Amino acid sequence: MNQGLLGRMGMDPKMALGYLGVMIFMIGEGLELGWLSSYLIDSGLTVQQSALLFSVYGFAVAIAAWLSGVLAEILGARKAMIWGVAMFTAGTLVFLTAGIPTMNLGVMIPTYALRGLGYPLFAYSFLVWLTYHAPQERLGTAVGWFWVSFAGGLNVLGAYYSSFALPYLGEIRTLWSALIFTLLGTTIAILLNKEDKNNKNKKRFETKADAVKYIAKGITIAFEKPKIGLGGIVRTINTAGAYGLVVFLPSYMMEIGFTRTEWLQIYGALWTSNVIFNLIFGIVGDKLGWRNTVMWFGGIGCAATFAGLYYVPHFMGANYWATTAIAITFGACLAAYVPLSALIPSLAPENRGAAMSILNLGAGLSTFIGPVIVGAFIGTVGTVGIIWIFTGLHVVSAILMKFVTLPKNEGQDQPVELSDIKAAQ
Repeated sequence: MNQGLLGRMGMDPKMALGYLGVMIFMIGEGLELGWLSSYLIDSGLTVQQSALLFSVYGFAVAIAAWLSGVLAEILGARKAMIWGVAMFTAGTLVFLTAGIPTMNLGVMIPTYALRGLGYPLFAYSFLVWLTYHAPQERLGTAVGWFWVSFAGGLNVLGAYYSSFALPYLGEIRTLWSALIFTLLGTTIAILLNKEDKNNKNKKRFETKADAVKYIAKGITIAFEKPKIGLGGIVRTINTAGAYGLVVFLPSYMMEIGFTRTEWLQIYGALWTSNVIFNLIFGIVGDKLGWRNTVMWFGGIGCAATFAGLYYVPHFMGANYWATTAIAITFGACLAAYVPLSALIPSLAPENRGAAMSILNLGAGLSTFIGPVIVGAFIGTVGTVGIIWIFTGLHVVSAILMKFVTLPKNEGQDQPVELSDIKAAQ
């Protein structure tokens, strides 16, 4: 492909290898998501111990996701990404050599958490890098390509790789192979990818105190610019339901009459659809408006389709194709939140990293909020009650988006134009 074609696809030619590198890196991060917990339980951990391990991991992900935006500006995106891969590699080495062989939680928890610190710093620092380099009029499309790369590696290719690798390599060797993907992805994304010599995503600080003060900006900007704070809440809601459904929906589907294999295929179809529509809704956002896309296709669309995940099999029984269709539609609507990654940094063009930190924090917190809601309420409201809680949250996200507008665009439903972005700057 030549540069003109890449540009027409909404992909900055300078960053094309970065997308590929992120996807390959995320295969290494995501290859164990569907089976590691059950393997650890079979190997001697209790369910509670496994839950503790993954809860601490999720907390580490949230912290790293928040810090990634400001660290990308303090250190420069490339250096922040290198720190991320270093932490992921160190955590993996100790987790596999000293943690799993002994099943010692004192070793496993901090080293698996170190992996959790590593991948957001790598991937989300690249996203900050991208917001500085991509053409503003196609920023929605550019971040759509990022989420295709991110989710494609994490949720789709990593899972498919494991399904083929586990029978031949076994669990431990499969986990070791993650390092092949992460180091290859790092080589492509950082060493081979071209970088603007001006390094314009890196801020200059006179003292270390100024740099520390800017880290705090990753929180205070949500109060200085409340629209950015609202965007962080919307981003938390975005995938909270998706992380929550894996806790309770599989057992519901089994009760309806689906086999485990059918459910896994339905779940795989959901995320495959999400990967494809990450790009489509990035393009749609550039055409119809970033806020409108998130509000209607994301908030309202997810509300309707999340409810459908319960009611379609409830009324139609174990109808594989009908349930797959609603799962695909839900996955597509989840992707309609993608333009947030273009809209939120455009609200603070002078502090894009800090703005992205709020958005990334929301992404990290969703890994907590979803399972916490299920654990707190399923005993009293049951499966249908949980469905309606998440459905209601998606409606709330649509309402909040009414207030997340660029300055010139206040109170309007028209698409965001390049002139509006420039005016905001």
